Amino acid sequence: MAEFHEISPNAPLSAKALNWVDNRFPLSKLFKEHMSEYYAPKNFNVWYIFGSLSLLVLVIQIVTGIFLVMHYKPDAALAFASVEYIMRDVPWGWLIRYMHSTGASAFFLMVYLHMFRGLLYGSYRKPRELVWLFGCGIFLALMAEAFMGYLLPWGQMSYWGAQVIVNLFSAIPFIGPDLALLIRGDFVVGDATLNRFFSFHVIAVPLVLLGLVVAHIIALHEVGSNNPDGVEIKANKDENGIPRDGIPFHPYYTVHDIFGVSVFLFVFSAIIFFAPEMGGYFLEYNNFIPANPYVTPAHIAPVWYFTPFYSMLRAVTSELMYVLMAVTVLAAVLAVVKVKMPTLFKGVIAVGAVVIVALMLLIEAKFWGVVAMGGGVVILFFLPWLDNSQVKSIRYRPTWHKYLYAVFVIDFLVLGYLGIQPPSDIANRVSQAGTLFYFGFFLLMPWWSRMGAFKPVPSRVVYKPH
Repeated sequence: MAEFHEISPNAPLSAKALNWVDNRFPLSKLFKEHMSEYYAPKNFNVWYIFGSLSLLVLVIQIVTGIFLVMHYKPDAALAFASVEYIMRDVPWGWLIRYMHSTGASAFFLMVYLHMFRGLLYGSYRKPRELVWLFGCGIFLALMAEAFMGYLLPWGQMSYWGAQVIVNLFSAIPFIGPDLALLIRGDFVVGDATLNRFFSFHVIAVPLVLLGLVVAHIIALHEVGSNNPDGVEIKANKDENGIPRDGIPFHPYYTVHDIFGVSVFLFVFSAIIFFAPEMGGYFLEYNNFIPANPYVTPAHIAPVWYFTPFYSMLRAVTSELMYVLMAVTVLAAVLAVVKVKMPTLFKGVIAVGAVVIVALMLLIEAKFWGVVAMGGGVVILFFLPWLDNSQVKSIRYRPTWHKYLYAVFVIDFLVLGYLGIQPPSDIANRVSQAGTLFYFGFFLLMPWWSRMGAFKPVPSRVVYKPH
């Protein structure tokens, strides 16, 4: 049985109430462990604001979603009208709806920036592999949540976007058609699909998302936060066991985060009140037209945060498959001829190359496009084991690494832009080059991350008061 702590009879009522709670629930203990006595590196910069902003947007999405569900009708005949009812007749309904739609884009923007910070400073390296894996799980769950929520307004782009994406599953050999039928719940996207997506969007995926967020934070606080120098602050402690280069998260970084939240809310509010559609990027104009199964929009494209991966899907054509087959054969020949290894390993490489080429010939390019689209996300999970750099932070890597990361960002943005545009021959060639660079960046990382002259990493963090 837990020991009860006594408090002075003359203590203030608030202290007595807190003591009563602490004797039954570790409230003060949790606050100390995760806030006031959780020591974070003292050299955090602006890149470290996006984690807390992602958490803020998650709360906004949950709260606004609760109010939207109160008035939304998950019925193919009523869904679009219920959204219009929310926008026109529900008091402040337009604000709630725009907060939710803008929040979806804001969520992805914050998560993309948060992940890029991890990429820059090596926050996925030992001992933070699980932190990164939980974060990638959050990203995957967020994509599922956004895709299913996108169908709910039952507008033209919602309907046809879902039709295109769900039909992609039918390209999977053997199980594809049955899997697509299971997801739709019918032979076409209809009322059954809407109910399925509504259930997952409102209940199932948010529960998984919240669980992953909790696991992400617990794992982070167990191993401690990374910093721009990539130095482990726990390796240098004073006589009291406190990291010499650490400061309590509260109040120092809570104030830091409050400032970031204030700036974010200012921009977020400006978008909601003055440009909630953001020129058709946040809310497509076709989605203000009721879904019509008999009229296909001139150009079907997903929302901006899916478009880089949609470009990868469209980039995989029969022509690209022949290029990939040639690259596979060339890589296998070079590995067998140039690399010293046992004969058994050479045989395995040769057989593997033959199997891969055979699969590429037997299975249509559409399936490999789906693989590329999914692989663009899945490959992020392997990043902790792909990076063989001597140091964590970009600060102490060779200068050309910075340019490579800059090209990677530009490539990702170009893929995103091309995913919004109607397909064309030139755009397809650029998408193919961008897709090859995207996967090459990660698959060749075990080699290029070790190359170049690295700068010496300091034993303690570099900090300049400001």
